[in-house]
Order: sequence, then structure tokens, then C-alpha cells
Amino acid sequence: MSDKKRLPVLLFCLFLGLFGVHRFYVGKKGTGTLMFFTSGGLGVWVVYDLILIISGNFEDIEGKKITAWN
Repeated sequence: MSDKKRLPVLLFCLFLGLFGVHRFYVGKKGTGTLMFFTSGGLGVWVVYDLILIISGNFEDIEGKKITAWN
């Protein structure tokens, strides 16, 4: 289990997802940069990440699932 919390990741994705802030938060700088320059894959990537975050399947840079809310 990751030491990152789900609530901040969810909020970052909801409000700053087009800029990839939630991916920078979990250490995924490469995909965060791609999201920044493509506006979150024109929003598609953001929706995909939201589904993963809500379902508890979003992972940090080490491949650990982010499951704890707070």
C-alpha cells in the first residue's frame, strides 16, 4: 500500500487534472508532463484516472496502490 492518500489525489485530479498535478503528486513526472502538454489527453486521460482513483486502483510511481483516504 502506498503512503500517498486518495483524497488529495482525487481533488488534484478533479480540479487540476488537465495539468497532470495528481500524477506529479504520486511521483509520475513523465506522464504528468505529457498530461500537462496535452491537456490531460484532451480530458480523456483525466476521466480514466478519476475512475482508477475512485475504484482504488490508481498506483504511485512504485506500483503501490493508493487506497487510504486520509
